[in-house]
Amino acid sequence: MALTGLGLVGFLIAHISGNLLMYKGPEAINAYAKMLRDYMGILWFLRIGLLTFLVLHVYSAIRLTRLNRRQDPYKYKAKSQKKGSLSSRTMMLTGLTVFFFVLYHLAHFTMRWTHPEFHKLSETDVYTMVVTSFQSPLLSLFYILSVSFLMSHLVHGLKSFWRTLGLRHKKYNNFLDKASVALGLILALSFISIPVSVYLGIIK
Repeated sequence: MALTGLGLVGFLIAHISGNLLMYKGPEAINAYAKMLRDYMGILWFLRIGLLTFLVLHVYSAIRLTRLNRRQDPYKYKAKSQKKGSLSSRTMMLTGLTVFFFVLYHLAHFTMRWTHPEFHKLSETDVYTMVVTSFQSPLLSLFYILSVSFLMSHLVHGLKSFWRTLGLRHKKYNNFLDKASVALGLILALSFISIPVSVYLGIIK
């Protein structure tokens, strides 16, 4: 789970790096899309790799949950008063939400099933597809909420990642936690800024 999660974080960083070209205008983002299309073999390899990581990540979550329950089938007589954070207690919920969001996102921009009118556009006219999509307040809100769930999941996942690899220590636990939150916030604000900017007419 830790390794597949790290791979997915790497994808998010690469993905938003390309998406932010929206602020440079249609020429920049469409040229980026064309560059990816020029290397379709590599692009599909990365897509399949991403989906494989995602499926393995979900499988690991389900398997670990079952193993935990199997190891401790008896309920505690006295429950601990210490509660985990909201993100830690909703990991399964946010994880499933993110999984279905990714499927919709692929159907939306990659397969173009949710917007048949996109088939009239060039496959590299990403700028028009993004602007057209996020002029809808409902779709923009859906993306903003989904990204918020994703980043909540990511922040707790990163904190757990350091623990899984045995890298946590009282000397730098605080730094690792703050770095995890900072990365989550930077990614969240970067992704969310695009639908907000389109809806407000900053990107048009």
